[in-house]
Amino acid sequence: MVERKELKGGMPSEQREAPDQPRDQRTVLTHILAAHRLYLETERREGQRADLRGHDLSGLAFIGADVRRARLARAMLDGSDWSRANLQRANLSGASMRRACLRDADLSMARLSGAQLNQANLAGARLDNAEMEFALLVEAGLAGASLCGADLSGANLEGADLTGADLRRANLRGAALRGARLDRADLRAARLGGAVLIGASLRNADLREAYLRVAKLDGADLSGADLSGAVGILVTEIDAALRDDRTRLPADCDGGRDGQC
Repeated sequence: MVERKELKGGMPSEQREAPDQPRDQRTVLTHILAAHRLYLETERREGQRADLRGHDLSGLAFIGADVRRARLARAMLDGSDWSRANLQRANLSGASMRRACLRDADLSMARLSGAQLNQANLAGARLDNAEMEFALLVEAGLAGASLCGADLSGANLEGADLTGADLRRANLRGAALRGARLDRADLRAARLGGAVLIGASLRNADLREAYLRVAKLDGADLSGADLSGAVGILVTEIDAALRDDRTRLPADCDGGRDGQC
């Protein structure tokens, strides 16, 4: 084992000895990132955009790195550390980032469709308007993360921690959120049609104007949640959820046509 070193000057540092990452390959990686830094500093007039598609960067640290617009599709990034890194508009489609640390990283408008982020740490990360369709985020840590306008349709967020997350206008159609923690999450105007929220905790969550048609809420905890103006929610789903006297339901939730509110 080697001592983990923090990123310096935009270059990667090792978290562990990686037999599948020979020294000459690390040298190539250093040059690629140096060229990318010049590409950003000169507003794309010099240097070259980093193309790391399919590369194995598992276990390496890129703390605070500026890799905006980098190409990282299908890259192997398991266990890597991108804390506070700038990954705006980066292409991470299909990348494997299991147990990676992206704490406080900026992934605004990044492409993460089909990415594997199971058990990744994304606490405090910015993912506004990110493309995350069908991403795997099982047991991921997203407490305090900003996902405003993000596309998470079909994503698997089972057991994920989204406590206090900003999910305003997020697309969560068909997303799997079984057992997820969404306490105090801001879900105003979020699209949750067909989402599976069975056993999820939504205590004190803000669901005003959220779209909940065909959402599954069996056993979900809506204590203190605000569903004022929520659209498409079924009375039967509300009855299947847990709530208290602080839970605010849509004003017209009176078991009208088709049992919808």
